[in-house]
Amino acid sequence: MNSKNLNESKSQCNLEDIKSNYILKRIFGNIQIIRSIQIIKYNKKHQNRLNIDIKYIENLCKIEIEILPATNKIGQIINVSNAKDEIYYHIYFNNSKEEKNIYSSIDKNISKIKIIIDYKIESLAKLFFRCDYIESIIFKKFHRKNIIDMSYMFFKCSSLKKIYLSNFNTSKVTNMSHMFSGCSSLKELCPSHFNTNNVTNMNGMFFECSSLEELNLSNFFTNNLNNMNYMFCGCSSLKNLNLSNFNTSNVNDMSCMLSRCYKLEEINLSNFNTNNTINMCCMFSGCSSLKELNLSNFNTDKVINMNGMFSGCSSLKELNLSNFNTKKVINLNRMFYQCSSLRKLELSNFDTRNIRDMSYMFSECLSLTELNISNFNTDNVTNMCCMFSGCSSLKNLNISNFNTNNVINISNIFSGCIQLKYLDFPNKINYQNSPII
Repeated sequence: MNSKNLNESKSQCNLEDIKSNYILKRIFGNIQIIRSIQIIKYNKKHQNRLNIDIKYIENLCKIEIEILPATNKIGQIINVSNAKDEIYYHIYFNNSKEEKNIYSSIDKNISKIKIIIDYKIESLAKLFFRCDYIESIIFKKFHRKNIIDMSYMFFKCSSLKKIYLSNFNTSKVTNMSHMFSGCSSLKELCPSHFNTNNVTNMNGMFFECSSLEELNLSNFFTNNLNNMNYMFCGCSSLKNLNLSNFNTSNVNDMSCMLSRCYKLEEINLSNFNTNNTINMCCMFSGCSSLKELNLSNFNTDKVINMNGMFSGCSSLKELNLSNFNTKKVINLNRMFYQCSSLRKLELSNFDTRNIRDMSYMFSECLSLTELNISNFNTDNVTNMCCMFSGCSSLKNLNISNFNTNNVINISNIFSGCIQLKYLDFPNKINYQNSPII
């Protein structure tokens, strides 16, 4: 029997009618072990025919986890998405008493909890969702390859200090969205064994991991990744981040990716491919320690939103964006807001014909002495509120080509520009509804 015929026989044959042990073994020998267990686990007749020790096979496909609760807290042990799934989660307290039910709280004297996850579970999404009393999680066994979803797996485990992932098997996982989001006590994380070949979503994966100081993801394979928004947002203690091997050719959303990484002094994105990126909103916002940023390789042909992209990058002294194509961008609101050390800004190639919002765009750029935006097309802009407000060092500004016919809000556009000596203003400016200063 060739493999093709054998595969067809698997779907067509009725196991109850099969008399030959030999044929039965051939069939089960050619299908995945997980599927084999699903078919024979509750059928003693087939177990006897195949001479299978079901407990042995189950052990080969077992996920075994040990958790240690924080001594001063009580809370949730584990999450189960469906009540019918409860029988597939086995929980042991202090390695002795097994509880079949899922408990919402535990006695604070419990020092160790063991969890065994049955073979039938294909998703670990929200497994420890908001289990904020857990201090340590150890994956002792992980012999399964059928897990496809790990999104929100450790979401807001705010007391979690240690997590051992060396046995993790992530080869089939497609979703890691918010996997470690809110793990604010986690100081170390080593995902060096992660297989990310099939992952498409890493949205908020390390969101607000505020105690992490270092993260090496050089082993991550990201060819299929399409979403990185909020991935490292709020990692306020992060000093070292290695993304040197990231393939971002399919990523369409990078919004808030590094937002509020206050201690990050440098980041190498020279390998980033942004050909398909649509959203860069607040991508580097709040990176107040970032001193240099080389984006010469960035392709922004498809980007629509750059709102707040560099806002709060208060240590940046120079930024060259001459390669940026902004033809499709509609929002530049707060793009350079509070870039207080910025002395030089190259925007000569900016195409702003589709921009609708420029409010606060250069607001509080305290060190900026001159700005050439004579190429700006403002025909479609409706909001210029506080566009240059707080630019206290700005001396020269040429905006003679500005068209404000469609502007609804132009209030405080030059507020705080105390050194502005030369201002080439448009002949006609519409400020009937709002003062310019």
